[in-house]
Amino acid sequence: MDFETIVTRQSGSSHILTLNRPHRRNAVDLQMMEEIIAAARQAEAEPTVRALIITGGKDYFSAGADLNEALAVKSPAAGAEYFGRWHRLNATLEKLGKPVIAAIEGFCMTGGCEMALACDIRVAGEGASFAITSSRIGTVPGAGGTQRLPRIVGIAKALELMFSAETIGAAEAYRIGLINRLVPAGEALKEACAMAAVYEKRAPLSHALIKRAVRQGMQMDLASGVEFETFVVTTIYGSEDKQEGISAFLEKREASFKGR
Repeated sequence: MDFETIVTRQSGSSHILTLNRPHRRNAVDLQMMEEIIAAARQAEAEPTVRALIITGGKDYFSAGADLNEALAVKSPAAGAEYFGRWHRLNATLEKLGKPVIAAIEGFCMTGGCEMALACDIRVAGEGASFAITSSRIGTVPGAGGTQRLPRIVGIAKALELMFSAETIGAAEAYRIGLINRLVPAGEALKEACAMAAVYEKRAPLSHALIKRAVRQGMQMDLASGVEFETFVVTTIYGSEDKQEGISAFLEKREASFKGR
């Protein structure tokens, strides 16, 4: 499939998706949303891909939503349709059956930051910056920021960031847990690919079901979450990969997982 707003390539076990609207500083428009979803589905269907990596390139991740499209939203019905597209995009990343890593250089703002929050892992280079600036323009974060940010950094810190709409640097983002890893500038994509290379040695069914158990379990009370976890783990105990993994461990050899 040919894309206009993104560029995709496979490097080893990584499917690398690069946002590609340089004239708009990678502002996310409706076309880009649909193309990211399509590319994510392609990565999910390819057995040799073990992680989807989303990057904006070496200079910046994303300036946020395309404000020309946002400005055209002038009614509740239009808003529900527009933000429904955002929710579909971010839900696709969260529910994808493979790890999704955001590799961030430069600024990662508002809608772009909200998309990064929907990824499983965030890696950033020194010099990267983050903000959700909705209160500067009289709006409310509409791509899940009010829900995902406090789940990641805590309620008080999330409110502080969204109330001020000020930018924070990569070191502060790492300190509060907004990003998982902080690396030298220009090294975020390399680090993300190195993480994917580790994932390549692990069981793909395990990754898919761990992700499902965590994502859905976090919406439940603890007892319900543990019950759901039990359902998930008993399901995977009937898989070929479980037999191979335990046998390989006992035989002191490298496991060869098939995703079955």
